[in-house]
Amino acid sequence: MAATILLTGAEGFTGRHLSMAAAQRGYEIHELRSDLTDVDSVMNELAQARFDYVVHLAAISAVTHANLQEFYNVNLFGSLNLMEAILASGSAPSRVLVASSANVYGNSPMSPLGEQVCPDPLNHYAMSKLAMEKMLQATALPLIFVRPFNYTGVGHDQRFVIPKMVDHFSRRAPAIELGNMQVEREFNDVRTVVQAYLDLLEQGEAGETYNICSGTTYSLDSVLALLSELTGHSVTARVNPDFVRPNELQRLCGDPAKLEARIGALSHPPLSQTLEWMLQHAGV
Repeated sequence: MAATILLTGAEGFTGRHLSMAAAQRGYEIHELRSDLTDVDSVMNELAQARFDYVVHLAAISAVTHANLQEFYNVNLFGSLNLMEAILASGSAPSRVLVASSANVYGNSPMSPLGEQVCPDPLNHYAMSKLAMEKMLQATALPLIFVRPFNYTGVGHDQRFVIPKMVDHFSRRAPAIELGNMQVEREFNDVRTVVQAYLDLLEQGEAGETYNICSGTTYSLDSVLALLSELTGHSVTARVNPDFVRPNELQRLCGDPAKLEARIGALSHPPLSQTLEWMLQHAGV
């Protein structure tokens, strides 16, 4: 009988890719349908379900989300509701993987960042994720926290910078408005990220936190150059002051050593391959 994963955020960007990858490994998926902020609804749904693992992805994930209270209602209290419902359900999952974020590290002077670096969140998204980690640690469940660094792929919302850039190149737009062009980020492939999640679900140590990262960063200028090379089209980039965040992280680069020591080295496709995949699905 196939093992079942209780999955939150199944309809989101990462959730759709994780569902496909999990099915390829032979898992069945129970997609949580209840609103995480409605504890009674979550309790009722899980009382009727049986599952072997949990992957908790559902969250307000855009740093620029306008309603600050929703960060905490969903990311913190919604997560607490989920854990309470899991404990009450009668299921005893082998592992519960919870998606946090590398944003919790803030503007640390250290680079690359290992899991031992003290978090210093600079925005409400990151603060809600760190608060979630701290509060859930008191839960009597076999939790594994993951802190993914930036990643992208087909289906990523255009509120995020890489799909926005891909869209402009696919439409052969003459110009694009961006925020701080000097930032450096990892832009990993969502397919690699979900494989890491599933590997940790099977092999990760409960109570531990793992960075999901490659240790390779890119400037936005270098991404523009790659897209120009792939499409044969040039886009003029302009900085829009409205898009510049007051507490912008200048460089966000992770150390994958702890992750790789647990599950082995990940195969990260070059960013050009990820961009080409996204362009193909954008009609180029």
